[in-house]
Amino acid sequence: MSATLITTFYTAFQSLDGDAMAACYAPDARFSDPVFTDLRGEQVGDMWRMLCSSATDLSLHFDSITDDSAHWVATYTFPSTGRRVRNDIHARFICTNGLIQEHHDSFGLWAWSRQAIGPPGTALGWTPMMQRRIRDQAMAGLRRYGTRRDQGGSS
Repeated sequence: MSATLITTFYTAFQSLDGDAMAACYAPDARFSDPVFTDLRGEQVGDMWRMLCSSATDLSLHFDSITDDSAHWVATYTFPSTGRRVRNDIHARFICTNGLIQEHHDSFGLWAWSRQAIGPPGTALGWTPMMQRRIRDQAMAGLRRYGTRRDQGGSS
């Protein structure tokens, strides 16, 4: 049953349907990855809505779906730098009552930063300072997105 839910989730992602992705989560869901380390509740859906709304050329492939895991690869242009990124991700899920309760994505943040940021990411992407900066900027973007949504603005 959970494999069907996970397939629905990634199919919605392929269509850049952030609302459909958010609907796959329990209201008190938790999400983490190397960038967004501890999202909860509404933040989880907002992250996917934000990422889908800013994607212009996303190519997403998913496979190895089980009731508690998946493998997926996203290829896209990172908006801040215009650089191409290929992010290879392993996902783990805990599903309850037909919804995703916990979702943990794993990927190499340094590998991501080398692609997305370029030379500064190559030189410094492994450092805690640079990784904190990446996380802080991502969370600031998510807060701005949530504020616009709460004010009824376009996201």
